[in-house]
Amino acid sequence: MDIAVTGRNLTITEALERYAFEKVDRVSKFFDDEHSDARAEIELIHERNPAHSEPEVVETTLFINGTVLKAREAGADMYASIDRMYDKLERQVRRYRGRQLDRWQGQREKVEVAEPAPVVEEDDIEGRIVRTKQFHMKPMSAEEAALQMDLLDHAFFVFTSADTGDINVVYRRRDSNYGLIEPAR
Repeated sequence: MDIAVTGRNLTITEALERYAFEKVDRVSKFFDDEHSDARAEIELIHERNPAHSEPEVVETTLFINGTVLKAREAGADMYASIDRMYDKLERQVRRYRGRQLDRWQGQREKVEVAEPAPVVEEDDIEGRIVRTKQFHMKPMSAEEAALQMDLLDHAFFVFTSADTGDINVVYRRRDSNYGLIEPAR
Protein backbone atom coordinates (compact mmCIF):
# COMPACT_ATOMS: atom_id res chain seq x y z
CA MET A 1 0.00 0.00 0.00
CA ASP A 2 1.29 3.45 -0.91
CA ILE A 3 1.10 5.81 2.10
CA ALA A 4 1.75 9.57 2.06
CA VAL A 5 2.06 11.61 5.27
CA THR A 6 1.69 15.40 5.11
CA GLY A 7 1.42 18.11 7.72
CA ARG A 8 -0.37 21.41 8.09
CA ASN A 9 0.66 24.05 10.63
CA LEU A 10 3.27 21.76 12.17
CA THR A 11 6.66 20.25 11.46
CA ILE A 12 6.46 16.49 11.11
CA THR A 13 9.21 14.70 13.00
CA GLU A 14 10.60 11.42 11.70
CA ALA A 15 9.18 9.58 14.73
CA LEU A 16 5.70 11.07 14.22
CA GLU A 17 5.74 10.25 10.51
CA ARG A 18 6.89 6.68 11.19
CA TYR A 19 4.21 6.23 13.88
CA ALA A 20 1.40 7.41 11.57
CA PHE A 21 2.79 5.35 8.67
CA GLU A 22 3.01 2.16 10.73
CA LYS A 23 -0.51 2.57 12.14
CA VAL A 24 -2.13 3.00 8.73
CA ASP A 25 0.05 0.29 7.17
CA ARG A 26 -1.52 -2.19 9.63
CA VAL A 27 -4.84 -2.06 7.74
CA SER A 28 -3.10 -3.56 4.68
CA LYS A 29 -3.36 -6.95 6.42
CA PHE A 30 -7.06 -6.91 5.50
CA PHE A 31 -6.30 -6.82 1.78
CA ASP A 32 -4.84 -9.40 -0.52
CA ASP A 33 -2.75 -8.89 -3.67
CA GLU A 34 -5.77 -7.71 -5.70
CA HIS A 35 -5.70 -4.46 -3.67
CA SER A 36 -2.03 -3.76 -4.32
CA ASP A 37 -3.03 -0.41 -5.84
CA ALA A 38 -4.51 0.73 -2.50
CA ARG A 39 -3.16 4.02 -1.20
CA ALA A 40 -3.59 6.15 1.89
CA GLU A 41 -3.20 9.87 2.49
CA ILE A 42 -2.56 10.95 6.08
CA GLU A 43 -2.74 14.62 7.03
CA LEU A 44 -1.52 15.72 10.45
CA ILE A 45 -2.96 19.13 11.37
CA HIS A 46 -2.34 21.50 14.25
CA GLU A 47 -5.34 23.83 14.68
CA ARG A 48 -4.04 27.30 15.53
CA ASN A 49 -7.34 28.55 16.93
CA PRO A 50 -6.98 28.66 20.74
CA ALA A 51 -10.73 28.02 21.08
CA HIS A 52 -10.17 24.38 20.01
CA SER A 53 -9.62 22.22 23.08
CA GLU A 54 -8.34 19.41 20.85
CA PRO A 55 -5.92 21.08 18.41
CA GLU A 56 -4.11 17.96 17.14
CA VAL A 57 -6.11 16.54 14.20
CA VAL A 58 -5.43 13.49 12.02
CA GLU A 59 -7.32 12.99 8.74
CA THR A 60 -6.79 9.78 6.78
CA THR A 61 -8.25 8.91 3.40
CA LEU A 62 -7.88 5.34 2.15
CA PHE A 63 -8.46 4.56 -1.54
CA ILE A 64 -9.19 0.87 -2.34
CA ASN A 65 -10.38 -0.17 -5.81
CA GLY A 66 -12.46 2.98 -6.25
CA THR A 67 -13.81 2.84 -2.69
CA VAL A 68 -12.92 5.71 -0.37
CA LEU A 69 -12.73 5.34 3.41
CA LYS A 70 -12.16 8.36 5.64
CA ALA A 71 -11.28 8.69 9.30
CA ARG A 72 -10.79 11.93 11.24
CA GLU A 73 -9.91 12.29 14.90
CA ALA A 74 -8.84 15.19 17.11
CA GLY A 75 -7.20 15.30 20.50
CA ALA A 76 -4.82 17.17 22.76
CA ASP A 77 -1.93 14.86 21.75
CA MET A 78 -1.05 13.92 18.14
CA TYR A 79 -0.08 10.34 19.05
CA ALA A 80 -3.42 9.80 20.84
CA SER A 81 -5.25 11.26 17.82
CA ILE A 82 -3.41 8.84 15.53
CA ASP A 83 -4.36 5.90 17.78
CA ARG A 84 -8.07 6.85 17.77
CA MET A 85 -7.99 7.48 14.00
CA TYR A 86 -6.49 4.00 13.47
CA ASP A 87 -9.24 2.40 15.57
CA LYS A 88 -11.91 4.15 13.49
CA LEU A 89 -10.19 3.26 10.19
CA GLU A 90 -9.81 -0.38 11.22
CA ARG A 91 -13.55 -0.61 12.05
CA GLN A 92 -14.40 0.85 8.64
CA VAL A 93 -12.06 -1.55 6.82
CA ARG A 94 -13.47 -4.55 8.73
CA ARG A 95 -17.01 -3.43 7.84
CA TYR A 96 -15.99 -2.90 4.19
CA ARG A 97 -14.39 -6.35 3.92
CA GLY A 98 -17.31 -8.02 5.73
CA ARG A 99 -19.85 -6.48 3.41
CA GLN A 100 -17.76 -7.37 0.39
CA LEU A 101 -17.70 -11.00 1.51
CA ASP A 102 -21.45 -10.95 2.19
CA ARG A 103 -22.11 -9.57 -1.28
CA TRP A 104 -19.87 -12.18 -2.90
CA GLN A 105 -21.76 -14.91 -1.07
CA GLY A 106 -25.13 -13.58 -2.21
CA GLN A 107 -26.31 -12.51 1.25
CA ARG A 108 -26.66 -8.79 0.49
CA GLU A 109 -30.30 -7.64 0.29
CA LYS A 110 -31.63 -5.74 -2.70
CA VAL A 111 -31.83 -1.96 -2.49
CA GLU A 112 -35.41 -0.73 -2.04
CA VAL A 113 -36.60 1.57 -4.81
CA ALA A 114 -38.38 4.66 -3.49
CA GLU A 115 -40.54 7.35 -4.99
CA PRO A 116 -38.69 10.38 -6.42
CA ALA A 117 -38.18 13.36 -4.11
CA PRO A 118 -40.60 16.26 -4.46
CA VAL A 119 -39.51 19.23 -6.58
CA VAL A 120 -38.50 22.28 -4.52
CA GLU A 121 -39.50 25.70 -5.82
CA GLU A 122 -36.72 28.31 -6.09
CA ASP A 123 -38.62 30.68 -3.78
CA ASP A 124 -38.45 28.05 -0.99
CA ILE A 125 -34.64 27.88 -1.00
CA GLU A 126 -33.12 30.02 1.75
CA GLY A 127 -29.49 28.80 1.84
CA ARG A 128 -26.71 29.39 -0.59
CA ILE A 129 -23.92 27.21 -1.98
CA VAL A 130 -20.89 27.59 0.29
CA ARG A 131 -18.78 24.64 -0.90
CA THR A 132 -18.30 22.76 -4.13
CA LYS A 133 -16.81 19.28 -4.45
CA GLN A 134 -15.71 17.35 -7.51
CA PHE A 135 -14.98 13.64 -7.65
CA HIS A 136 -14.61 10.86 -10.18
CA MET A 137 -17.55 8.49 -10.43
CA LYS A 138 -16.77 4.93 -11.41
CA PRO A 139 -19.70 2.89 -12.71
CA MET A 140 -21.18 0.69 -9.98
CA SER A 141 -24.33 -1.13 -8.99
CA ALA A 142 -26.85 0.32 -6.53
CA GLU A 143 -25.68 -2.21 -3.92
CA GLU A 144 -22.07 -1.05 -4.28
CA ALA A 145 -23.20 2.58 -3.98
CA ALA A 146 -25.13 1.79 -0.79
CA LEU A 147 -22.02 0.11 0.62
CA GLN A 148 -19.86 3.11 -0.31
CA MET A 149 -22.41 5.47 1.30
CA ASP A 150 -22.33 3.43 4.53
CA LEU A 151 -18.54 3.35 4.57
CA LEU A 152 -18.39 7.13 4.23
CA ASP A 153 -21.22 7.50 6.77
CA HIS A 154 -23.17 9.80 4.45
CA ALA A 155 -26.94 10.15 4.11
CA PHE A 156 -26.82 9.87 0.29
CA PHE A 157 -24.40 8.91 -2.49
CA VAL A 158 -24.33 10.01 -6.14
CA PHE A 159 -23.00 7.43 -8.61
CA THR A 160 -23.00 6.32 -12.25
CA SER A 161 -25.09 3.20 -12.81
CA ALA A 162 -23.08 0.32 -14.28
CA ASP A 163 -26.25 -0.97 -15.98
CA THR A 164 -27.52 2.19 -17.69
CA GLY A 165 -24.66 4.70 -17.48
CA ASP A 166 -27.04 7.26 -15.93
CA ILE A 167 -26.38 9.34 -12.83
CA ASN A 168 -28.30 7.85 -9.86
CA VAL A 169 -28.61 8.65 -6.16
CA VAL A 170 -28.91 6.15 -3.33
CA TYR A 171 -30.02 7.44 0.07
CA ARG A 172 -30.79 6.20 3.58
CA ARG A 173 -34.46 6.23 4.54
CA ARG A 174 -35.80 6.87 8.04
CA ASP A 175 -36.78 3.19 8.33
CA SER A 176 -33.06 2.23 7.89
CA ASN A 177 -33.63 0.91 4.36
CA TYR A 178 -32.26 2.49 1.20
CA GLY A 179 -33.90 4.45 -1.58
CA LEU A 180 -32.74 4.79 -5.16
CA ILE A 181 -33.40 7.79 -7.40
CA GLU A 182 -33.08 7.12 -11.14
CA PRO A 183 -33.73 9.49 -14.05
CA ALA A 184 -37.01 8.91 -15.91
CA ARG A 185 -36.74 7.67 -19.47
